[in-house]
Amino acid sequence: MASFTSPPVSKVLLWSTVAIVLWVGGRTAWRLHQSIELTRLSEPLQRSPERPSMRLLIVGDSTAVGTGASAPQASVAGLLAQAFPRLQIDNRARDGATFAQLLAQLGGDQRFDMVLVMAGGNDVVRLRGLQALQNDIDRVMRRALERGALVVVMPAGNVGNAPLFFPPVSWLMTWRSRQLHAFVSEAASRHGVVVVNLFRERADDPFIEQPSLNAQDGLHPGDAGYRVWFGELMAQAALSQRLSAALRVEQGAPHGGAILPR
Repeated sequence: MASFTSPPVSKVLLWSTVAIVLWVGGRTAWRLHQSIELTRLSEPLQRSPERPSMRLLIVGDSTAVGTGASAPQASVAGLLAQAFPRLQIDNRARDGATFAQLLAQLGGDQRFDMVLVMAGGNDVVRLRGLQALQNDIDRVMRRALERGALVVVMPAGNVGNAPLFFPPVSWLMTWRSRQLHAFVSEAASRHGVVVVNLFRERADDPFIEQPSLNAQDGLHPGDAGYRVWFGELMAQAALSQRLSAALRVEQGAPHGGAILPR
């Protein structure tokens, strides 16, 4: 009778580990390819109504562009345009931008009623130096206040929760996301800037509970995800009240400069 011997446990563990690494690597490579494709297709929404009641400047990274949405109209900028038809939107956001690169987007001397800043994810993922990031956040807020009567900063949420990342990398991304939000909160307190906090622990993150909120690349929000972010923006920054007040003030007075409540 033929005899069979079981392979050593160490070999089983080795090949199991190799299989997991290959699967994770392949999955990550596929999602990175999806991210590149989504970036290629993304386009920041611009809006120039004939008689704008107020002007909004948007600066930031791919989340401000709306990468991951099926169309620009499904991005945060697009949802703002639908909610406020007389809102002029100048969207200067660019895919891949860090906080340091937002200074160029904030260039010029034109005044806006509001500036919306959406960034931070690239600073987290690219492992930028924390001191440099803290300084950049401070400079961006100071420059934004020169451009707008109201500045709202909505940094990336808990990047470590993105399906693209696995432990231990996801743990590092979560730690760096906490640092990002701490820097934003501290600078906002000093400058009088409004912050929309999207950071959630893994157990409380709707993007974990509802994977359909994510885009195919597992890094950006999809249409439903941007609707969640839009809801947070409206609620935490009280935008419905702020923008509605400005729109009422400017009815019948095109191209005016509404003063928003702080």
